[in-house]
Amino acid sequence: MSKEHQLNVLLVDRDAASTAELKRILTTDGFQVEVLNEPDRAAEEIRSHGYQLVILDVSPSNQAGVRALEEIRLQDDDLCVIATTEVASVEMAISTMKKQAFHYLQKPVDEEEIRAVLEEAIKAKGLHVDQDTRLNVEVGRRIRERRHGCPLTLKQLANRTGLSVSLISQIELGKSAASVSTLRRVSTALGVRMGHFFETV
Repeated sequence: MSKEHQLNVLLVDRDAASTAELKRILTTDGFQVEVLNEPDRAAEEIRSHGYQLVILDVSPSNQAGVRALEEIRLQDDDLCVIATTEVASVEMAISTMKKQAFHYLQKPVDEEEIRAVLEEAIKAKGLHVDQDTRLNVEVGRRIRERRHGCPLTLKQLANRTGLSVSLISQIELGKSAASVSTLRRVSTALGVRMGHFFETV
């Protein structure tokens, strides 16, 4: 994804394990991700850099995260903020939504759920993302999921298709666009129609 088209995301959470997992998911999907483990610096960081989306921990044990959301809203009432929490409660959800959080997720965050929420946020907020790159990432993700489901290693898929391991890896990561000929070989090896990789994209 080219720099000018990347969606810039800031992860704010004192829990390094949580941010590492979320960063892995988002980076795999082509987002530009920065991590901040000091919630009290969130407003300043956002003021200094051009983030389009913030994922912020507001767990009851993390009052700095709650204050950070308040400070973010004082300086920007439109920035898309997705809140996460270790302990979900109706009171916390209401409080967070009153501060205009786009969504409220319980940790550990489910991989498919965060992807669905991000997709919803992109559409609702009109966030700019290069569509060709998003298509490459989604097609790559579907190839990887199908390969794992077979199950096949990258080497085994390469042997079946006559393609290089490097090329298949680049396609699965969304870093290269697959040609029609390549997709035909991959879909045959994985036992699906080529259209499987594009449905509802």
